[in-house]
Amino acid sequence: MKVLVTGGAGFIGSHLVDRLVEEGHEIIVLDNLFRGSLKALDSYITHKKITFLNRDIRDYEQVKQACKGCELVYHLAAQSNVMGAVEDIRYSFSTNVVGTFNVLLAAKEQGVRRLIFSSSREAYGEAGYLPVDESHPLNSKNSYGAGKAAGEKYCQVFQNSGDLEVVILRLANVYGPRDFNRVIPIFIKNVKQGKELTVFGGQQLIDFIAVPFVVSMMRLAAENKKALFGPVNIGSGRGTTLFELASRIMALSGKNSKINVLPARNAEVVKYTADLKRFKEVFKTEPPLDPLDYLKAML
Repeated sequence: MKVLVTGGAGFIGSHLVDRLVEEGHEIIVLDNLFRGSLKALDSYITHKKITFLNRDIRDYEQVKQACKGCELVYHLAAQSNVMGAVEDIRYSFSTNVVGTFNVLLAAKEQGVRRLIFSSSREAYGEAGYLPVDESHPLNSKNSYGAGKAAGEKYCQVFQNSGDLEVVILRLANVYGPRDFNRVIPIFIKNVKQGKELTVFGGQQLIDFIAVPFVVSMMRLAAENKKALFGPVNIGSGRGTTLFELASRIMALSGKNSKINVLPARNAEVVKYTADLKRFKEVFKTEPPLDPLDYLKAML
């Protein structure tokens, strides 16, 4: 199968590419390297196991060419950092909204069978209740979440047109190797270096899920028919506080760090755990019992 992965040099995207290479597919990776890195893809490019295009999803003609002959598109390219999206709202909008529209239109015009869109729990905004199910209103709290919510709406428009199958996966807080500038890699780096850990607010309840599990669900979504009928939460269904996370990392590393609590940042969602009823109905599987179990391998 010929597969396009937008954002394939990024954190989640590169792990997805690993899986696709292992399965023997013909893979096109499109990434502008704004946050992505070729480090994880170098050997694949060298040995011609993938075709890498240093392109931008904001350029429709480039996306259209990348989609040519593809049966499946995984759309992960985005300004995927919440605070980065807040700091550069124009780039966030042009990439997460206009870019997503470009990918959808190009996929439709090039006859792609199915597109899988990586949305986010940030689309919900602050939870009105826990756990959060897919019918919860989309009251995005920041520009990143708003971009994902808008992207979902365009996904639904193209799905309703009947020419393109679209799957929307609302991801919780994904963690694993190759990530940076998010809480888990920052905590790990600081603990290893003996630096203090900074917690903003301290009231956060976060649903963490490891990247290998997310990639597995993305692959299942390529053929699953039930996944077409509305968004699906992907998470652990369990909430972890930042203090629990810090304690777990320190215990695993055998080192201690002082925790410094600063005022909360307004753009950040305070509490979220995913309701997984629809997820279990669609994928017929269960998430890991311990959402932080993958920390050991990551360390």
